[in-house]
Amino acid sequence: MVLFPILSYFIGGWMMGWASAPYDPHWAERHPRRAAWMSLAGPGANFALTILAGLAIHAGILMGAFTNPESANFTHMADAAKSGAAEGAATLFSVMFSLNLLLGGFNLLPIPPRDGFGAVGLLLPERTGQRFQELAHQMRGFSMIGILVAWKVFDPLFDPVFTLALKALYPTHSYGP
Repeated sequence: MVLFPILSYFIGGWMMGWASAPYDPHWAERHPRRAAWMSLAGPGANFALTILAGLAIHAGILMGAFTNPESANFTHMADAAKSGAAEGAATLFSVMFSLNLLLGGFNLLPIPPRDGFGAVGLLLPERTGQRFQELAHQMRGFSMIGILVAWKVFDPLFDPVFTLALKALYPTHSYGP
């Protein structure tokens, strides 16, 4: 948990880390559908936080605290109408929006150990889902390789996702490519 963020910074230019929760793989093998739904909880929470940050940005615009930015990026989704606390709030909601969008999308990749891999069980019949969970349990030793592969796969996917989210946040404005 300490080494990986440092290595990811030196290899890719930015830090990457993760959190984990207690999880019984034997329970998942017995209940593959429940385990697949549980896999969607983390990305679902990330997307819910993205939506909440978007609503907060729009509320700030309606209250006159924020304005639409001239150009938008990962840490700049809204401008403060005046200097002061509104600047901090605009940055906070911008980062909350972007970071949770990134985390939710990254965790939905169907590459182990990402949550999207576990959610694949929702698309499978019950018996096949049980075998799939057994396979996932056996692949736990390759989780670092899976994270690095997911990181490289996700990199080109995030720009279109971010552009789509910007269009959803500001449907009357044109940001991005």
